[in-house]
Amino acid sequence: MCGIIGILGRHEVSPQLVDALRRLEYRGYDSAGVATVDGAGRLERRRAVGKLVNLSDLLV
Repeated sequence: MCGIIGILGRHEVSPQLVDALRRLEYRGYDSAGVATVDGAGRLERRRAVGKLVNLSDLLV
């Protein structure tokens, strides 16, 4: 089972992505990740095994 969330914007979206993932966390996922595109068009991907707090720590 997975949850997919998308946000389109020119501002920093990582906090909103993590908040949206937090709303899905109760489902018992064993990992989480986000992918964003920076101003130069590069894909940036962050992933973490375990609880969502592990991903949040990588994004700070």
